[in-house]
Amino acid sequence: MSYRPPSTPAALSPGSYTISRRGLLRGTLLAGAAMGLGPLAACSDDSGGGGGGKTVTFGSNFSDAVPKKAMEEVFAAFEKKSGKDVKVNSVDHNTFQQQINTYLQGRPDDVFSWFAGYRMQFFAQRKLSTPIDDVWSDVGGQYTDALKKASTGLDGKQYFVPFYLYPWAVFYRKSVFEQKGYTPPKTFDEFKALGAKMQKDGLVPLAFADKDGWPAMGTFDYLNMRINGYDFHISLMAGKESWTDDKVKTVFDTWKGILPLHQPGSLGRTWQEAAQSLQSKKAGMYVLGLFVGNQFTEADRADLDFFAFPEIDSNVGTDAVEAPIDGFMLSKKPKNLEGSKELLKFFSTAEAQNIYLKSDPNNVATAKDADTSGYTPLQKKAAELIGAAKSISQFLDRDTRPDFVEPVVIPALQGFIRNPNDIDGMLKNMEAQKKSIFTS
Repeated sequence: MSYRPPSTPAALSPGSYTISRRGLLRGTLLAGAAMGLGPLAACSDDSGGGGGGKTVTFGSNFSDAVPKKAMEEVFAAFEKKSGKDVKVNSVDHNTFQQQINTYLQGRPDDVFSWFAGYRMQFFAQRKLSTPIDDVWSDVGGQYTDALKKASTGLDGKQYFVPFYLYPWAVFYRKSVFEQKGYTPPKTFDEFKALGAKMQKDGLVPLAFADKDGWPAMGTFDYLNMRINGYDFHISLMAGKESWTDDKVKTVFDTWKGILPLHQPGSLGRTWQEAAQSLQSKKAGMYVLGLFVGNQFTEADRADLDFFAFPEIDSNVGTDAVEAPIDGFMLSKKPKNLEGSKELLKFFSTAEAQNIYLKSDPNNVATAKDADTSGYTPLQKKAAELIGAAKSISQFLDRDTRPDFVEPVVIPALQGFIRNPNDIDGMLKNMEAQKKSIFTS
């Protein structure tokens, strides 16, 4: 999801890519798993020898062109400053996420890119990551208490170094709104009315894509938080609420009511393709993360704007924001422990984050002293949206168990999009599987 993944390339080995559909990829992964192999594997470099050494290996999900280039510049700065080398194992984002559990149980790279919150805690609890309290004792002043909390495992130790975060919102092109006389809606009724007006004007109201299973989760999260509130949403993600609760049914009933405003054929479309509909002015709005700007030229990016997902219930309001935090973790037995911690400390600095955001201005830095003077208007607005939030969610596939997302949530949401007429049956099935998974 940050930049979220390019959907099709599957990295078979560092530096080599092949095009594959999701079903073919899954078949390949299953075959690889049977042989103890898979497309996500550690760099083969054995230098470092445990405590030190010159080379640090890095498992990276920064596979799309813009973030990959930005990370290369960060690594170059670290290498110049430290005298160490970083050997990068760059893997397609989707593949990385699907295979990370097996990867971490094998011979992973020293440092790897990952996500804050529940997803970090999941691997920390299973001792597939090394605690970095000593790193935090040096870099903690760079971060807010909220970011430290998001980096802390259930045992009270820190396992994660935040690098950047980004909000999800409703994106649009200013020139389209000005030309058509549209006004950003503040309430859900205004949102629906605007969508209906766009349809009459020949626009697709909402660009939409869910070929890879995760983009629709953002819409679900916002609908749930706007209808039932942040606390219920997080409790549902933790398995503490029932999916057959009327509160959840209301979310899907509400979503069903606006599905006609969504771009048809979404299950065969990537998020990049949907973003192109917004970029080409064929769609009026798009519920996505700030990384949507990756699909715009620099000139067009100045025309990109957003508004907060609108209010549905005035008693709930809009003070919850979806803003995933991306960063880095230390593997369970890094070959170069000293060099790895040095790299993690560098990631926490304003210097590293400023370098990254200069090339990928579609995120917001986490370091307190990061230079925001060069932020684009969109970045500044994103920082303001996050700063004003009382509650921040990480994203559905980061706020719940990974073994619940892939086999249960993704097919359920895609089934709902395909046929939204059996909500009760879908939720009953989700609840039955949730009970089995969360009690295992």
